[in-house]
Amino acid sequence: MDERTLKRLEYDKVLEHLARYTISSLGRERVLSLRPVTDRQAIQTWQAETTQARELLRLEPGADFGGWHDIRRQLQRAVQGAVLESQELFETGQTLGALQRIRKFFAGRAGRYPLLEEIAFKIGNFNELERKIKKAILPGGEIADDASPALSSIRRRLLRAQQQVRELLENIIRSPAYQKYLQDPIVTIREGRYVVPVKQEYRSQVPGIIHDQSASGATLFIEPMAVVESNNEVRRLQVMEKQEIERILGELSRAVAARGEELAQSLEALGQLDFILARARYSEHLDAVEPRLLPAPRLNLRQARHPLLTGEVVPISVHLGYQFDTLVITGPNTGGKTVTLKTIGLLALMAQSGLHIPVAVGSELGVFNAIFADIGDEQSIEQSLSTFSSHLTNIVGILNQAGPGSLVLLDELGAGTDPDEGAALAQAILERLHEMGARTVATTHYSQLKNFAFTRERVENASVEFDAVTLKPTYRLLIGKPGASNAFEIARRLGLAPDVVERARSFMTVEQVQVADLMQQLERARQQAERELEEARRVREEAEELRARYRALKEELAARRENLLSRAREEARLLVKRARQEAEEAIRELRARLADEAARVREEAIREAREKLAGMQERLQPEPAASAPPGAGAVPKTVSVGQTVFLPRFNQTGTVVAPPEDGEVQVQVGMIKINVPLGELRLPAGEESSRGEVRVSALMEDKVRSISTRLDLRGLRAEEALQEVEKYLDDATLAGLSRVFLVHGKGTGALRAAIQQRLKTDRRVKSFRLGEHGEGGTGVTVVDLA
Repeated sequence: MDERTLKRLEYDKVLEHLARYTISSLGRERVLSLRPVTDRQAIQTWQAETTQARELLRLEPGADFGGWHDIRRQLQRAVQGAVLESQELFETGQTLGALQRIRKFFAGRAGRYPLLEEIAFKIGNFNELERKIKKAILPGGEIADDASPALSSIRRRLLRAQQQVRELLENIIRSPAYQKYLQDPIVTIREGRYVVPVKQEYRSQVPGIIHDQSASGATLFIEPMAVVESNNEVRRLQVMEKQEIERILGELSRAVAARGEELAQSLEALGQLDFILARARYSEHLDAVEPRLLPAPRLNLRQARHPLLTGEVVPISVHLGYQFDTLVITGPNTGGKTVTLKTIGLLALMAQSGLHIPVAVGSELGVFNAIFADIGDEQSIEQSLSTFSSHLTNIVGILNQAGPGSLVLLDELGAGTDPDEGAALAQAILERLHEMGARTVATTHYSQLKNFAFTRERVENASVEFDAVTLKPTYRLLIGKPGASNAFEIARRLGLAPDVVERARSFMTVEQVQVADLMQQLERARQQAERELEEARRVREEAEELRARYRALKEELAARRENLLSRAREEARLLVKRARQEAEEAIRELRARLADEAARVREEAIREAREKLAGMQERLQPEPAASAPPGAGAVPKTVSVGQTVFLPRFNQTGTVVAPPEDGEVQVQVGMIKINVPLGELRLPAGEESSRGEVRVSALMEDKVRSISTRLDLRGLRAEEALQEVEKYLDDATLAGLSRVFLVHGKGTGALRAAIQQRLKTDRRVKSFRLGEHGEGGTGVTVVDLA
């Protein structure tokens, strides 16, 4: 693309804004060197990278891609054989850590961001090198003691030597014989050696080496002879420490240099990721979207906004290359014509640079092989060119280079010279560009160009809207409608005498006056139609809102109804449970009263009581999902162990596992054993029943709906409680419960002991324990079922 066109369309300002979203100099360099391309495949890849990066920022806003440095200079020096400073190596270690972190991030999200992963996989594995550097270099560039065994040994010896020197000097400054000679009883360091401050007049009283004196000359800093040898040892160890540090830095620098090529490639990958993420952040800032890329050089921008405008921006919708290839925009000054041109050109440049553009979803853009623009006042004093000459020079260059697939943007075409000649020249230029197959958008004040658009195929008029009431532009682009001058109307509203306005109007031809009046009438009709359309849209939105509220209310009422039904069912279940408990109590009392009566009479009474209870439960339970299978036989007079029987009450087939006792039979249904009155059994019919196949789904669904995870046994005697536990564990196993809570209370502990003794021998119980805080404590036994 022509650099002058990029400058005229303010592409460089977009790059400056984009560069603010980078976190490294590598990413910033890529941003500032970004230029639009014409390779459709490359554009699609770049757009997809930006889209994936924006999705990453949306889904994982806390992802950390920072914490690294531009170490290219350090890397180059290391490769050339230089020894890196400790701080340089520390920054290198931080960068290696960031490389590993980013590589691990994408490795853990395989397939989620494929284009970004492809770049991240160019990052090498530097775990060992990172470990070495971080072990040796501390934050701030300090060398760690355990950077090497030799350095650790030297520093320990150095510390002991320094401590020895200080102890010797402390003895001197605390000695009464020397205190009167000292300026201050302190130990200090001069030229790397430990000294004491001695008064000038007593220099001969403290034998030693003078290393410095105060500014006034009243104090001398003397190294007493008693510590000279110890100070020499300290200096010797300090030299050894420095040499060992230089050796360590050299070794680490050579290790960095050995991986130099890999590191350079990894840095390039980091810079590329930074560049792509900056594009995604800029897209978020603009609320931009990825445009649909077209195979043909045309555009359809919906609700497009200029990316550099701030505040409340009026979007424009414009298309080109569909019904027409040339668009002529007319309208008053400051109405937004130039901004429209710049918006079209700049968004095309951004799209072909892989950037999302601030438009509505559904916008489309083709790939233009060249974009040309002649916008603004380019009068050149140095070249003695007028504004007209400057524009014409640009247009000549455009005509020499444009062709099919080009996008040409011309502002104020033909301005700056005689109106008639300028209009004729503008028509000729547009005609030539149209014949060359270029996509052209031109702005003008010339009314002749409106007629040019009317009389040419695939050429269309457009205008920027102007409100004649407020005398202000609305900045809306109206395609298919030429702009009106509005000069007389504006002059009248601004206070020009009516007779002067009418006199001016008289200079116009009759046709011109008629055309102007007709255009004003059309504009009023259009604005009225738009107001009515807007009102219709408002009414429709209100209707949609009312419909949505109605649907929400309907759903809420349905939910309330279901909630009431659920509560009613739960209350009914509780009533049945209480009735069942009362019935069992009545049965126990009846058994006690009839203990002396014949067994047949006693069991008959029990059976009748149970049948009444079953009738109560059936009235309160929902209708069963399926009826008993046809062909069920009669009530058996007696049954034997192993015999297959049918249970109409549960709509299931089971096997007798114990002989009848007291009118009841123990039947196994699937994995569950239950006691059933003999009168409730039926003989099975059919081959399928004879094979003993069991369907337990209906029984399990019934239990799941009715059973609770908590059984309250408080107030019952041990024998009664054990019977309740036996039945409850059957129901819980059938319902598929994995954990239940038996509430026996604390009391004397007798009921708890009886229940837990029974649980120890029950094969349905996997384990049990006392309840914890929040579960009921020692008043509850928590049972895990097998």
